[in-house]
Amino acid sequence: MAPMKSGFGRIGRGRFVGNGEGRPRTQLSTSVWLKRGVLWLLAASVVGGALWLQMPPSEGNIVQTEQVKLALASIDPAPATAASDTSAAEAVGLDRMKISSQTWRRGGLGSKALVTFTVRNDNDYAVRDVEIVCAFARRDGSHLTDRSRVLADTVSMKSRKTFARVPVGFVNVNADQAKCSLVTARRA
Repeated sequence: MAPMKSGFGRIGRGRFVGNGEGRPRTQLSTSVWLKRGVLWLLAASVVGGALWLQMPPSEGNIVQTEQVKLALASIDPAPATAASDTSAAEAVGLDRMKISSQTWRRGGLGSKALVTFTVRNDNDYAVRDVEIVCAFARRDGSHLTDRSRVLADTVSMKSRKTFARVPVGFVNVNADQAKCSLVTARRA
């Protein structure tokens, strides 16, 4: 008795190979399509990354830079007189205040600057609402952007206070150096 042909063909390596009766062979399975998709995604990522690296670096927000320059130019070293309202805080001179140490690092997946610094207050009164401005630069020293921040804490008279990991804002990916300065403060 002759063997019967079922017409299903034989199975090899988990794929339909065919039965030799002229039917097309199905070779591309889901895993092959998945591999091709991953390769295309990888190629697109490499090309996108190369294009991103070729883009010129951001120069920051010009309006904010101009505001910071105006704020630095308007600092009066002598304390201002109190306004007619007795609850108004008076601005202080920064000649007896300084940042004694500072460091910075990246946070927020590398896009935010976190600054740690110590403010030294040699005045005979406490100060609050200390405003700082941080200038960020490339490795070669060329300026990128300025970021400012007002600190609501109080620094006691004749003392120092360390502010740890203060977020000052988004920074350019090319920023390598930071220099922070005091802009204004008010009597507490």
